[in-house]
Amino acid sequence: MAKPTPVETGFEGLALYPGLLGPAEQRALIEALREGAKAAPPYRPRMPRTGQPWSITQTNFGPLGWFSDERGYRYEPRHPETGEPWPPIPEILLDLWTELGHYPAPPEACLVNIYRGEKAKMGLHQDRDEAALDAPVLSVSLGDTCVFRVGGYERRDKSKSFRLSSGDVLILGGPSRMRFHGVDRIIPGSSQLVEGGGRLNLTLRRVSKPVA
Repeated sequence: MAKPTPVETGFEGLALYPGLLGPAEQRALIEALREGAKAAPPYRPRMPRTGQPWSITQTNFGPLGWFSDERGYRYEPRHPETGEPWPPIPEILLDLWTELGHYPAPPEACLVNIYRGEKAKMGLHQDRDEAALDAPVLSVSLGDTCVFRVGGYERRDKSKSFRLSSGDVLILGGPSRMRFHGVDRIIPGSSQLVEGGGRLNLTLRRVSKPVA
C-alpha cells in the first residue's frame, strides 16, 4: 500500500487519500467482495414509509449490516432476504481502518453501495444511525469515478463537489463526521475494474460505543 498522503479538501476532518489502493489491491478487494457476495447477494433498499426503491443496490460485510425499508433505517445482524449472517469484513479494509481510522475499536459494518447506470446516485444525507458518532466513517471507491458532494450540517447549507476515483480513500471524521454528503452521478466508462461497469463504494463504520 502506498504511503498515506492526504490532500487538502477545505474541510477539517475530511481527509482524502487519492489512489491509496493500487491496481493489484483494488483487484484483490474486488475478488474478496465477489466471494463474499455469494453469501450476501446485493439487494435493492427501499425508502422508509413509501417503500420506493433506491437507484442503487447494496450489500454488507461484518457483524452488522445497514439497510433501509418501510420500517426505517437501521442495522441488523442478518441479510434481509437470505436471513444469513453477513460475511466477514475483508482484511485489507480492516488494515485500512487500523492505519487511518485512529479509533480504539474495530469497524462493525462495511456497507457496499453499488452504482450502475447513469441514473444511479445518492442524495445528500448524514450517517447518523450509529451510537459511536465519535468514530470516523472510512470510505473506499472502486470502479467508475463519481462526482461526490459535501456540505454543512444542514441539508440546505452551501456545498461543493469533487471527484472520487478508483482506489481513493476518504475519511469523514472529527468536525466533518456529521456533514451532509452524497453522490451526484457516476461517470460511466471511467474505469474497467468492475465487471459490467459501475462503481462500488465501501464504507466502514463503528456502530456501537466501545465498552470501557
